[in-house]
Amino acid sequence: MTGHDHHHPHSHDHDHDHDRDHDHDYGHGHGHAHPHSHPPPAGERLPNRHSHIFLGADHDRNARRTWIVIAITATMMVIEIAAGILFGSMALLADGWHMATHAGAILIAALAYRFARRNVDNGRFTFGTGKVGDLAAFASAIVLAVVALLIGWESLMRLTAPVPINFSEAILVASIGLGVNLVCAVLLNGGGHHHDHLGNHHAHHGHDTNLRAAYIHVVADAVTSVLAIVALIFGSLYQWLWLDPAIGLVGMVIIGRWSFGLLRQSGAILLDYVPREEHLPDEIRDIIEGEGAAIVDLHVWQLGPGHHGAIVSLTADEPKSPAHYRHKLARLRELSHVTIEVDWPVSARSA
Repeated sequence: MTGHDHHHPHSHDHDHDHDRDHDHDYGHGHGHAHPHSHPPPAGERLPNRHSHIFLGADHDRNARRTWIVIAITATMMVIEIAAGILFGSMALLADGWHMATHAGAILIAALAYRFARRNVDNGRFTFGTGKVGDLAAFASAIVLAVVALLIGWESLMRLTAPVPINFSEAILVASIGLGVNLVCAVLLNGGGHHHDHLGNHHAHHGHDTNLRAAYIHVVADAVTSVLAIVALIFGSLYQWLWLDPAIGLVGMVIIGRWSFGLLRQSGAILLDYVPREEHLPDEIRDIIEGEGAAIVDLHVWQLGPGHHGAIVSLTADEPKSPAHYRHKLARLRELSHVTIEVDWPVSARSA
């Protein structure tokens, strides 16, 4: 129910436009009867006449790339930890376990892709599984925040109690880690064009928040490596032991900021928040008002990467059928799930 007076006749139209190549014309009642509908036989449920598939266009490709990144990161992690134990290197051990945290975070993204795909036809997910990736991104952002705090804590400890550094070995380890992270970043960035979205801004339409979370983890690790290399080079030249932990604090701030931005973006999607830069509600209003109708109630939310849903309740002096308005809205390619309600004027009720 949409909060209107339901003692008068009104019409509904409900549609999905998954492949965007077909024109469907479904008319369903939502909690109340359509004027021309007939009740189903006793004990029989209304069939779901269409699926709710709102996964991103590159869902499967992004999933494959994420598993490749996990394989690369996990392999490097095992090699570094094994070498650290074999050669007694704390630098190798520390970087190996650091990589383990990022591999775990990226694993969250990979498992989210798998879960979303396996449950894509599960009717208990009312609007599909398109937002599973946003839930994973939110969890991954929390992991990233914890990593930032751990880096900050370790840096503070080393500022108060400097630790002797084997500069040549540490530079080698940081360089290897940087190379691995750059390869992983190229793999992940190729599926989502995320290089412009590391701050607090919302991703552009159709972008995969889950992939962005994995990408930020890899980039954060790469930035940590770059900062470490700079600190180690100057530290080795001038014996500035304090520089390494000082730059570690800078890394904490940068990674913490990215984490906060990812929390805001994924959290907003989970709460059906419509960002200021989202123009879809205005575009819907322009189309409906252009048909001589007025919108009484409008709800727009994201269903998955590149997919949005809308519930539109409208009124007009001479209303047209719900199918007419739905057809006009079909030009909005991001609008994949539409429910139209037309409230008829008093003259039409008494007729």
